[in-house]
Amino acid sequence: MARSKKQWRKRRKSSSKTSELAVLPIAPLTTEEEGDRLHLERKVERAFYEAGMALMQLRDRRLYRSTHATFEDYCRDRFDYVRRRSYQLIDAAKIYNNLSEKCVQFVHILPTREGQVRPMSQLNAEEQVLAWETAVEEAGGKVPTGKIVKDVVQRIKDKKRPPITLRVGEVCFLIAKDNPELRGKSGCWCIVSEVYKFSCSVATWDNEYILRPEHLQSLEYSQDECKQMENLGVRMSELHQTGNLDEAALWILNGLAKLKTPYLTILEEKLLVLLELEYGTALDNTGSD
Repeated sequence: MARSKKQWRKRRKSSSKTSELAVLPIAPLTTEEEGDRLHLERKVERAFYEAGMALMQLRDRRLYRSTHATFEDYCRDRFDYVRRRSYQLIDAAKIYNNLSEKCVQFVHILPTREGQVRPMSQLNAEEQVLAWETAVEEAGGKVPTGKIVKDVVQRIKDKKRPPITLRVGEVCFLIAKDNPELRGKSGCWCIVSEVYKFSCSVATWDNEYILRPEHLQSLEYSQDECKQMENLGVRMSELHQTGNLDEAALWILNGLAKLKTPYLTILEEKLLVLLELEYGTALDNTGSD
């Protein structure tokens, strides 16, 4: 034990001596080095832009034609890019060019990542400039995050959006589009429960969402048909709320969630009643116990 403590003290002393070594002063960057650093930083920041411009030339000049039939196949084999990624970079390069030409107020504050300009692909050239300048201001004069840009773009789109024509109780199909929250729900029907200025609150048999009109397609059912679907939704929700549905039950309910008609067939009604009897929700809906 004594030897161990002695060794520990020896190592500690050695470590202490090492930490007491004089730290050499760091030489400041020369003017030339400062310029090199700025130049290299700009290269890193513009990497997405350079990639987009290169892809645009490869596509427009068909420089892939000696090895591939299509630009998409070429990008996949050469860069491991899916079609969407290639065009995201091309679009980003075009937007970057637009901003660099027209953003006089923030000419030295330009995007550094493709994700910062992606939301602006939904706007025209003038709106892109407005969106970027607004985002830079909201970021305190710095390069804004993609989220800030996305929020600004959404506000610009909202100003152009026509009034919502959907009404409470209306039945709509869900359109997943670019909304990750709706993954797997495309084509399912829902009931509009509240209508706001730019969005709607809707209910499905197993969830509730707040969505914009582009994610909803009215089925244009009559008032009576909407009421029938609302009642069906209540029955399905009561089953969901039991919390112990097996896979077969979920399979049936997921099928009913994609009905293309405002009524159940005889077989569909029998299957739903069977589930209600099995899980004890039949009393209020069928009158049986």
